[in-house]
Amino acid sequence: MSIVWLALIVIFLIVEIATVGLTSIWLAGGALAALVVELLGLGIVWQIAAFLIVTFILLYFTRPWAQKYLNAKSVKTNYESLIGQKIKMTERVDNLSQTGKAVVNGQEWTVRAEADGDILEPGDFGEVLRVEGVKLIVKKI
Repeated sequence: MSIVWLALIVIFLIVEIATVGLTSIWLAGGALAALVVELLGLGIVWQIAAFLIVTFILLYFTRPWAQKYLNAKSVKTNYESLIGQKIKMTERVDNLSQTGKAVVNGQEWTVRAEADGDILEPGDFGEVLRVEGVKLIVKKI
């Protein structure tokens, strides 16, 4: 059974290297724990339990930390960078009339208010809540 656990460790590490997205490193840790349990002479039930428990513990306790600190340097792209940004309206935003525009980073965007009854006048500022298709959904600030 050692060969199976070694093969799984290698496979999970190859997948991790290929994806570089913290996808399977946790499974490799679980397989390593199962290999250790197998080398201690315990049966397959204990090996599978070690695999599942260690994988879960690694996922639960280290993945949030790893994503926060290891992926912190990733640059938001395109629309993701607009969320939370404060923008100035260049055209009256009225969902019922289907009007509204703003220039963000040199590009003109169609803008809609979060609530249909909200009106933003040219010069008003809004915060981008989300992007739906090619429209920015904003709330007045």
